Amino acid sequence: MPRVASRTEENTLRRYGFGRIAGVDEVGTGCLAGPVAAGAVVLDPSRHIPGLCDSKLLSPEERERLYDLIVVRAASWCVELVGPGEIDTINVRQAAFAAMRQAIHGLTPLPDCVIVDGFRIPNLLFPQRAFVRGDKRCAAIAAASILAKVTRDRVMRTLDADDPRYGFGRHKGYATAEHLAAVGKFGYSSVHRRSFRPPSLFDTMDEPTETIDETVDVG
Repeated sequence: MPRVASRTEENTLRRYGFGRIAGVDEVGTGCLAGPVAAGAVVLDPSRHIPGLCDSKLLSPEERERLYDLIVVRAASWCVELVGPGEIDTINVRQAAFAAMRQAIHGLTPLPDCVIVDGFRIPNLLFPQRAFVRGDKRCAAIAAASILAKVTRDRVMRTLDADDPRYGFGRHKGYATAEHLAAVGKFGYSSVHRRSFRPPSLFDTMDEPTETIDETVDVG
């Protein structure tokens, strides 16, 4: 059983007078295809959601279950996507920041404080605090990671249904052996990121690659 995230940091901020504390996280920055997704969640202190933790530590079924609880019990939430075209234009790091800012501004009412996993968000006009491993430590960030992950996985399954050549429904756009072999055979699709070409892509282009069938579940 993965370690459950707590509300300790949120409760500390509440003692300083902040009432609407938004947890924020993103997923999909390390992919070859598909969007970056960011979630923002303000938890309701009176409506407990048991089992919140880093989305990468949960099974797909458990993420879906928690997703359904979060969207009903959270005080407010929002998920935003930034697609491959914009990622190629502004780079994936800036795309992740843009998605996070959009998710925060999509909350109603707006938060009065933001807690984020990893790095502070530039050009954000809210008080914010960044936590290393925040998705493992802070319940609101964990909730945001779950919403972002489930939303992005659903998008990738839709892309897989539209074009099954690449196996997006299994690897979700990450650079697995199966995905690299498909790119080597079919080239990039319209949902691939042209600006993100890891060396492993070219290293394996002309080499036989075994196809994998298992779901790859990374953050």
